Amino acid sequence: MLDNADVVVVGAGIAGLATAHQLTAAGLSVRVLEAAPRVGGRMATDVVDGFRLDRVGPLFTTPELDGVTMRPFAPGVLVHSDGRYGRWGAPHAPWSVARNAGRGSPYAPRGAGGARGVARALAGAPRNPAASLDQARLGASLVRLATTPAPRLLARTERAAREALTARLPARTVQGVLRPLLAALLGDPDLTTSSRRADLALRSFARGRLGVPEGGSGTLPERLAAGLPPGTVRTGVRVTEASISRVTTAEHGVFGCRSVVLATGGRTAAELLPGLRVPDYHAATVLHHTAPVPPSADPLLLVESDAGGPVAHTAVMSAVDPSRAPAGRTLITSTVLGVPPDDTERRVRKHLATLYGVSTDEWELLGLHHTPHAFPAMRPPFDPERPVRVLSGLYVCGDHRATGTPVGALSSARRTAAALLADLGLRAPEPESTATPEKAA
Repeated sequence: MLDNADVVVVGAGIAGLATAHQLTAAGLSVRVLEAAPRVGGRMATDVVDGFRLDRVGPLFTTPELDGVTMRPFAPGVLVHSDGRYGRWGAPHAPWSVARNAGRGSPYAPRGAGGARGVARALAGAPRNPAASLDQARLGASLVRLATTPAPRLLARTERAAREALTARLPARTVQGVLRPLLAALLGDPDLTTSSRRADLALRSFARGRLGVPEGGSGTLPERLAAGLPPGTVRTGVRVTEASISRVTTAEHGVFGCRSVVLATGGRTAAELLPGLRVPDYHAATVLHHTAPVPPSADPLLLVESDAGGPVAHTAVMSAVDPSRAPAGRTLITSTVLGVPPDDTERRVRKHLATLYGVSTDEWELLGLHHTPHAFPAMRPPFDPERPVRVLSGLYVCGDHRATGTPVGALSSARRTAAALLADLGLRAPEPESTATPEKAA
């Protein structure tokens, strides 16, 4: 069976859906084919017993997604290091430190003996003069980043983030604060990322809050899919071959077309287009728990500075975004970066007991999702605008063609649509607000 359209887009992640939006706005007929049973790709959100569970759940540093409500974390992040908690944020949110003392942990539940709220636990200033000096230097560095135009940061000499940051700040500050923060933002705990991309991530953080889409990361692709003409998106359709004029699927026949856009992950795109260079990836495992007693009512992101983990960062997500859990229930979401240990859930549960200062014996595991290709690596030299046109009529887009972020995926979609329309001799339409939340860059 031959199903014809002007353009076939392979992959219904946000890059493919945003591309389809711009092409349909230009008057083209489009088919979006997705192998999975739902749209979203790595940004899909599973629903389990009324809980909305992100598979990867990227963090946004300047949440300006048109049509999507963002839920911000409390300003800054809480860094756990050597039994102490450091509250660190944008330049206007100074540090403070509290000792982890079991039930006296900043994350101990309110009402428990000896427990205190996070704000009270973090009220004291650090007493170590050296630490205070380090924090002052870090704050000054963030102020400079926040006020430096992005083009100037992109003009800096490019090297690995660890090398560049250590040249500006004490190694203990880089290792103890910036490393866990950038691990949360970029999925790179070893700071091998391009120094330019790391600087841009820190600049965005210094200029605003961390945030997540209300209802889960799947909200954005679901909204994009709903805004396309009926019948455009077809799920459960696995593509086995692709060329300029046709796409062959495993069970649904052949789709004829004038152009093809591969909007899958980098590895899948390379399978369909042998010879395509794809980046390395950072792996991530996300675990979701519910607890009979909330470990905290504060919408803070807690990052781990100490080695040995396995948790890189965690948060009581129902405090950040109440829509992710049924009324009266608690959702705790935690991320393990890299290859997870064999006994992941047991080790994570033990680590969370230390981080939150409570027993996790009665916590219930709601979901565990491992993504081996969660975050494209952005090692130097890094090109944030890799070519999207393979040849006239065949295009590749996704975060692996831009910055390894959702915003990068949307940027590549915009470039792909522009290249395709130019090759067909068509004029690009005005950008659609629902398809271009690139302001988050």
